[in-house]
Amino acid sequence: MRSIVIGLLISGLWVGGAEAKDLAAWSSAKVKVIDGDSIVVGGKEVRMEGIDAPEYHQNCFNAKGEAYACGVEAYEYLRKQVKGKKVRCEPIEIDRYKRVVAVCFANDTNLNAQMVKSGHAVAYDRYDDTYVPLEKEAMQNKRGIWQGKFMRPEFWRLLNKRRK
Repeated sequence: MRSIVIGLLISGLWVGGAEAKDLAAWSSAKVKVIDGDSIVVGGKEVRMEGIDAPEYHQNCFNAKGEAYACGVEAYEYLRKQVKGKKVRCEPIEIDRYKRVVAVCFANDTNLNAQMVKSGHAVAYDRYDDTYVPLEKEAMQNKRGIWQGKFMRPEFWRLLNKRRK
């Protein structure tokens, strides 16, 4: 098994292998927000590492049980975080969709962490547990999606993929 992994790394076939190592951190004042965990910075599509925000068309329920557009809210929150700021991204890898997976900053603010801390995204602990403590803090303080009930974005995507 070890020789297979080494062979894949050498050949560059491993997702995020050679391609990710060639990427250096970059920054741009021109940022387009796609949704609560994806942005375009300097023309590069970036998936924010370690977090998962509600999908743009996803609804959640507030403390009163009323539905609200939590996906749109996450999108708008991230837009406010980057507006008028220089955004810098530090690439981790290239994902299977050929997006750069990165930790991004608006000035000195870690956007990945801020999205989770504010309750506009969950820690995507399937791949990384870095943001789990911030998720627990948001949950305890009933911030954002934690004020009521919601479906984790990965399950919402799976459910809605099957409906199509």
